[in-house]
Amino acid sequence: MKPFFYFLCFILLINCENHQESTKNTLETDKAAILEVMHNQEKAWNNHDLEGFMDGYWKNDSLKFYGSRGLTYGWKNTLDNYKKGYPTKAESGSLNFVINDVSKIEGDNYWVMGEYHLKREVGNADGVFIIIFKKINGVWKIVADMSC
Repeated sequence: MKPFFYFLCFILLINCENHQESTKNTLETDKAAILEVMHNQEKAWNNHDLEGFMDGYWKNDSLKFYGSRGLTYGWKNTLDNYKKGYPTKAESGSLNFVINDVSKIEGDNYWVMGEYHLKREVGNADGVFIIIFKKINGVWKIVADMSC
């Protein structure tokens, strides 16, 4: 009986280690994919491609953006606000994100906390953000953004 008990404990231990390793790999894969979205946003912004920048956002009326002008609902409204605020390359400048934290909330939801830095001809701008990513149809999208 003892050999069977030890064998069972050994199998359980291996399964726990495999599960922990699998969870760690999934978290790292998710984080890398989310950071890739943000890297692509930087590249689009730096080319004054606001539509390309918005590819990182959920194209839905339920998207939420909270900034200095209050709460904006919807992908189109958020894009329109970016176009009004950054009509030319001189206003949009060069964007650099500094990511301070990427943490899983639950399921396929993560938050990202960080800083943005804009170097611009019209004067630099810096701020902080917290954004919520959700995996939608196999693709990571920003569903909520609070930037100030």
